[in-house]
Amino acid sequence: MWYYEKKLQYPVKVSECNPRLAKYLIEQYGGADGELSAALRYLNQRYSIPDKVIGLLTDIGTEEFAHLEMIAAMVYKLTKDATPEQLKEAGLGAHYANHDHALFYHDAAGNPWTATYIQAKGDPIADLYEDIAAEEKARATYQWIINMSDDPCLNDSLKFLREREIVHSQRFREAVEILKQEQNRKHIF
Repeated sequence: MWYYEKKLQYPVKVSECNPRLAKYLIEQYGGADGELSAALRYLNQRYSIPDKVIGLLTDIGTEEFAHLEMIAAMVYKLTKDATPEQLKEAGLGAHYANHDHALFYHDAAGNPWTATYIQAKGDPIADLYEDIAAEEKARATYQWIINMSDDPCLNDSLKFLREREIVHSQRFREAVEILKQEQNRKHIF
């Protein structure tokens, strides 16, 4: 089903060790509107969506896994050389106590990822509007992280991810229109 290239979708570079920035980025790793939640949401919803847009959910869901991999690389690079004291100062002391430098799916506040983040109503229009909202929330979060970052190398990758969220939102909006036209066409006859 998938062909995996052993490289990131977009290069990830960081200027220096920065656990505080990593703490913020973890939101996009295991948060409600992060990349894991998005990937699982879209790949789950495709089973109850009309054939006309099923490929879109598969494509975007798969791409979200590539984004998850980028976030993991960012967090790893920002924390790999951090001392326990630096992690503690950055608000990652509890993470370190539980996981050392390993990545773990939780949000920036330390709340573990949960399947309740995945929305699936079974109504294609409702699900697509949920997907649009998720993409817009992710876009906003990327922008806020960029606003807090002074790392130009990292910001380059974050801007790439922010732009992909915009594209995904636009594609989901197009899918809504396709399904609305299909509904209207069925009601005419």
